[in-house]
Amino acid sequence: MRLKRFVANRTLLNATGEENRGLVVEAGRGGSWLIATGLAVIIGGSISPSLLAAPQAPQQGLEQSVQVSGQMQHEVGVPTPLAALVEEAEKNDPTILAAERAARAARFVAPQVSTLPDPQFTLQQFSVGSPRPFAGYTNSDFAYIGLGASQQLPYPGKLKLRGEVADRDADAARVHVDVVLQDEIEMLKTTYFRLAYLQQTLGTIQRNATLLQQVEQQAEAHYSAGMGNQQDVLKAQLERTKILREISMHHQLVGEAQAELKRILRRPQDSPDIIAEPVAATFLRYTASELLDKVREQNPNIHENAAMVERNQTAVELAQKEFRPDFGVSYMYENTDRKFPDYYELSFSVNFPRRKPRQAALAQAQVNVERAQADLDTQLQTALAEVQKQYVMVKTSEEQLLIYRDGLIPQAEATIQAGLASYQSNREDFETLFSSFMDVLSLNLEYQQTILDHETALAHIERLTGVTLP
Repeated sequence: MRLKRFVANRTLLNATGEENRGLVVEAGRGGSWLIATGLAVIIGGSISPSLLAAPQAPQQGLEQSVQVSGQMQHEVGVPTPLAALVEEAEKNDPTILAAERAARAARFVAPQVSTLPDPQFTLQQFSVGSPRPFAGYTNSDFAYIGLGASQQLPYPGKLKLRGEVADRDADAARVHVDVVLQDEIEMLKTTYFRLAYLQQTLGTIQRNATLLQQVEQQAEAHYSAGMGNQQDVLKAQLERTKILREISMHHQLVGEAQAELKRILRRPQDSPDIIAEPVAATFLRYTASELLDKVREQNPNIHENAAMVERNQTAVELAQKEFRPDFGVSYMYENTDRKFPDYYELSFSVNFPRRKPRQAALAQAQVNVERAQADLDTQLQTALAEVQKQYVMVKTSEEQLLIYRDGLIPQAEATIQAGLASYQSNREDFETLFSSFMDVLSLNLEYQQTILDHETALAHIERLTGVTLP
């Protein structure tokens, strides 16, 4: 599964307790980040009323509309652990339940196809000299009432092989339940991590609230003292307007995540929203070789393909048996009203299968074995390659997390603190200070994005290997 980048909404709480939201848009790892909100977040009282003149009135109305929409979508609640949601999904997910019922139904096929055909019972009346029933029954040696039974007998071994083919189909259906289960659990985990990322980045912005407030206050002071310029003020107003566009996108992303989680859990779509726990990076303790071995041993898709290989091999044996003839046996007792000797009839029949359709069926079964073997090899190689790629991604992201935590973020925070002091004493311009603040903000958000990528890759490794990672 390809790892995706997610767009996240960032929320700041102002001094009056009202929510104002901003959003950071990631343009791509290793590339540039477009930070749309920077100085546009309003911290209570940080922008003077003289800067919010007539042009701001329509914008304030839009802000109130977007904030109301956001409050309708985000309800306060207790965080739900991921393990609890996984357990709930295993019990309630409709896709999993449908696969389980299909597997249960498949178990009833073998008894149907491995049993002898239904016997036939016959009641027969033979008349003599007249079409009337029982004509001649008391005065003719030929008139009689007969009672008989017949049974078709497939060639020995055919029924057993038909049952084995059905059993192999049932095994494949049972393994398919594991495939569906793992797919749905992976979807649950990745969606949960995405929701946690959207929530967690809000806290990242909140931790930068005080720093942002200091930057805004310094900009106001410089503008009031005539040392700043109007362009800085207009830039803040422009960024503030951009927030409204990005907030609506954030609401969409959170709403999509909530809808997907509720689908998997089979919860009503109008039920309270799910609150995710904060996500921390879980460092991988398995080596690449160990994970590759787990793929061969525990990957459900490989097990399903292996079951289909066995099924098709059994089907080849059955197709070979179909060249053998089937038999029929019947017995008839004929009563002549006991005035004449009774009749007893025993018959035995053999059918001779035509070779052309049986040869075509055998060729088809043999090709199906080759196809199933190719599918198995393809699935194995694909899973091994995917695990290797995810392993490299996990190890790389673990290195990056340490660089962010111990290097880049502390250095950026030290730079902004030094920049504030320099800007206050008019030894640094506003653009340099603004750039330092955006570095702090973007590095913190990149750190959260890296955690998201790391945990999503681990979820995919769990899906491919069948291993539950700590």
